[in-house]
Amino acid sequence: MVPRLLQKYKEEIVPELSKKFSYKNVLQAPRIVKVVVNMGVGAASQDIKILEQAMQDLTVITGQKPAMTRSRKAIANFKIRKGLPIGCKVTLRGARMYEFLDRLVNVALPRIRDFRGISDRAFDEKGSYSLGLKEQAIFPEINIDKMTRTQGMDVIINIRSNSKEESFELLKLLGMPFTKKGAE
Repeated sequence: MVPRLLQKYKEEIVPELSKKFSYKNVLQAPRIVKVVVNMGVGAASQDIKILEQAMQDLTVITGQKPAMTRSRKAIANFKIRKGLPIGCKVTLRGARMYEFLDRLVNVALPRIRDFRGISDRAFDEKGSYSLGLKEQAIFPEINIDKMTRTQGMDVIINIRSNSKEESFELLKLLGMPFTKKGAE
């Protein structure tokens, strides 16, 4: 079964983008390559169970087993040695990626308390978008009663496009709730 957001992308968004940016070929339209969800768990250096809980939460949220990330260098002030587990990440592609984005845009983001939209300034030079979330409890898959501590996460949406404007337009048409009009 084709994810709802992928079907919307192919049937509605690509023709809209082709018309707006006057592409000669539909393959010129910007597209999402991958979504990386990262949880940095600094407290894991003292207690590995915190990292294990974060990995379970990330598995439930994304539907894919996360990879453990380790520190690259020692930082004495944070009591971190080189090679110590300090986080986890998941790289989503294909159908899982579109299903995750659909849940993020339509379910999770509206559940944030006092939500007024996301910034339109978080695009990099190549057009990829980064989003920081303060807690994992905004996802309905997480059981709040069993949650021991809140954990933030970064969502990086890797977009293949020619400019920030094209990436912004793609995410806007996918339903991302931006605060201001226009990208910089």
